[in-house]
Amino acid sequence: MKVNFMRSYRSKKGNVTFVYKVSGTQADLEAFEEIQGDYHRTDDKTGESLWFTTRFIGKVGTLIITPNGKIVPDMSAFDQAASLTAQYGGNFGAALADKAAESLLGGSSSNASTTSAPAQSAIPEATAKDITDEELGNM
Repeated sequence: MKVNFMRSYRSKKGNVTFVYKVSGTQADLEAFEEIQGDYHRTDDKTGESLWFTTRFIGKVGTLIITPNGKIVPDMSAFDQAASLTAQYGGNFGAALADKAAESLLGGSSSNASTTSAPAQSAIPEATAKDITDEELGNM
């Protein structure tokens, strides 16, 4: 299943929660809904499934279903980048880390300090019920 970052919000307890739109085959989406159970949330406008996490995984990502029936993000690309960076260290390791971060997060580290995004005039309203910290802990 693929996920695309939609928005984030700060919970009542002050935790940042990231909200992703889930896409995939009909079978994937049915499995996702079944596993999420009472914690399954959909976008009020589109009806698409949503996935909530307190850990940002990039603008796009992949979810996998573990053999134990849990929904988790596929972080193998991040783990591979961390391993390469640690193996080589020094300037080469730092260069690898920069390129990996650019690739994984979908941005450009080389011009991040010279460009900026336009200011947002308003925070977008939630289109689905935000999940509580307690609910997030039970996922």
